[in-house]
Amino acid sequence: MPIHASAKHHPHNDAPETAAAFRELAALPPGHRRDTLSGEIVEAWLPMAHRIAGRFRNRGESLDDLRQVAALGLVKAVARYDPERGKAFESYAVPTITGEIKRHFRDHMWTLHVPRRVQDLRNRVRFARQDLAQSVSGRRPTVADIAAHADMSEEDVRVGMEALESFTALSLDAELPGSEDGYSLGDALGSADPALDLVVDREAVKHRLAALPERERSILYMRFFGDMTQSRIAEQLGISQMHVSRLISRCCGRVREQVMKDAIR
Repeated sequence: MPIHASAKHHPHNDAPETAAAFRELAALPPGHRRDTLSGEIVEAWLPMAHRIAGRFRNRGESLDDLRQVAALGLVKAVARYDPERGKAFESYAVPTITGEIKRHFRDHMWTLHVPRRVQDLRNRVRFARQDLAQSVSGRRPTVADIAAHADMSEEDVRVGMEALESFTALSLDAELPGSEDGYSLGDALGSADPALDLVVDREAVKHRLAALPERERSILYMRFFGDMTQSRIAEQLGISQMHVSRLISRCCGRVREQVMKDAIR
């Protein structure tokens, strides 16, 4: 059964007359004839799918890729359409193809996962900006302007505006605007403070060190906080370096043992 241009009224001139083909398709069992007829229907409706894909151009995806996604949506629509329900194929196919394209943007075009609600807010803000650009002259639309036009709260408008700039991620190696020495975003990030690893250890030994005799506390303070050598400590205290060495070893061993017992409790 040949598929030809429709003589009936359609909202677009790329809507072929395929009602009879769909009725035949529904009656065919799986096989070569069914696959062939399904392919012919898809080919007949491709211009419509391409027209829908064109609505999403200039959004960061090539038109050829958008047409492929739209064609995939069309194939799904043809496979799932039931002519017995009395609904025109075009009214079923358009939201199916549109949904497939939107799903493509949601799942493949965002560098980072963004909640569906935020993506929707972004689109509403973007469309409102486009509309207001023609009516608000001499200035950019304010948050209040967009909220009133799109029937949104100002908080949702701000979320959508932030998402407008979040479609793609910026490399940490990218040079920051205005920098003259190759200063990148990565250079502006902080690094881990190695002293943070000592916080837990210092807190664990603090009260055990406080319980040591005064002379032993002084020796440990001079050695580990004053960075004094054992010979200088011995000279300052009037004792031998060997004695200082034994006191340091004994104190450290005692504190270590007590801290380990505290950890087990």
